[in-house]
Amino acid sequence: MWVPSDDEIRALHERHAPSREAFDLVYTHCRIVWRIAEQLLARPGGPAVDARLVRAGCLLHDIGVYRLYDAAGALDHAGYIRHGVLGHELLREAGLPEAVCRFCSCHTGVGVTREDVVRQGLPIPPGDYVAETEEERLVMHADKFHSKSSPPRFVTAAEYTRAVRRFGEDKAALFTSMVRRYGEPDLTTGRLQRAG
Repeated sequence: MWVPSDDEIRALHERHAPSREAFDLVYTHCRIVWRIAEQLLARPGGPAVDARLVRAGCLLHDIGVYRLYDAAGALDHAGYIRHGVLGHELLREAGLPEAVCRFCSCHTGVGVTREDVVRQGLPIPPGDYVAETEEERLVMHADKFHSKSSPPRFVTAAEYTRAVRRFGEDKAALFTSMVRRYGEPDLTTGRLQRAG
């Protein structure tokens, strides 16, 4: 399977970013998520995954955020849940394999189910947007430890558990099981801080 190179991935970001500010925010976040995943992969007993695919997934998972900016450069925060589906479409249009496209639509929260979409009235087509492969789960997990908030910041496992609990105890329990499976990264390492 073809997996895009770093240069091809950066070019996709540059092509679709509506501004330098948007590029810096999204691309830097994606690079940090890769550094987090890389750290988790280096742990003894880490999951057996295709590291090339994980890297591409980390570097592309949030590319759909660019489609949420309006002509004035404002981000549609209310419709943010759509960024995964939009990213999947963007990568499909660019000719990337489905296995790469899925990192966009299947990384939000700890997975969004058809039931979640219907019950919460989410503005995305009803469906299951849930990580299925080990690579997808690792990218989803690594993403939880960094936020593109203003200003961007690192998030501990305890902080994310508290945040996801508002969607149900089952979501918090799922994240806790992911922490047991993949671990919690050292967020103080200088390598993470310099990922941008």
